[in-house]
Amino acid sequence: MSGVDVFRSLHRRPAQGDPLVLPGPWDAASARVFTEAGFPALATPSAGVAASLGYADGAVPADEMFAAVARICRAVDVPVSADVEGGYGLAPGELVERLLEAGAVGCNLEDSDGGVLRDPRRHADWLAEVRHAAGDRLFVNARVDVFAHGDGSPERAIERAALYVAAGADCVYPIGAPVTVLPLLRSGVEGPLNVGARLDGGGPSPTELGELGATRVTFGPGLQRWAALALRGMAEQLMR
Repeated sequence: MSGVDVFRSLHRRPAQGDPLVLPGPWDAASARVFTEAGFPALATPSAGVAASLGYADGAVPADEMFAAVARICRAVDVPVSADVEGGYGLAPGELVERLLEAGAVGCNLEDSDGGVLRDPRRHADWLAEVRHAAGDRLFVNARVDVFAHGDGSPERAIERAALYVAAGADCVYPIGAPVTVLPLLRSGVEGPLNVGARLDGGGPSPTELGELGATRVTFGPGLQRWAALALRGMAEQLMR
């Protein structure tokens, strides 16, 4: 079974309350830590990778992002999906080939640009071109930014999700969706649903998110920021 087939199979969850949990490595070392802990797949966070490379979120040049993804993919023997933001202005065919060359089996693609939502139908057309170029070689996670950069309407998020699934997206990710609307999103979204989890103890656990409808749970740059805080504490100890 190919890496992308394994990755797709991991999204076929046996029961609600048992979501696929995908930690987000920001470099090869963190990727190895997560796989040695037993996680069956990984999903890179663009903001976490940006921080590791010394850039602000959204400011990483495409070449550096793909190089970072390639290092992570080479370091582990589990499937890796890559957050490549809005695609860096690359044509769908080139975007697909660069992801495959890096070793990724999937990608996260957002539907906003500079904090402004893209036209959903045009974005769906673009996603359809990505799907056509990729065939079955990539698992496409379509981010829905209504809660992050729009009016926060669950109905609007469901409408966008339907367009993206029809265009060939394998999964949708309504980033920033309040926990209270997850059951509504689950009832209105066809296929796998990606939900972000908090690491500060202020939100539901991955299992609880699964019970609310999440198929898979990711953490964005949370793990990288958590690790940076731990390292800061160690550094302060060294200075004493």
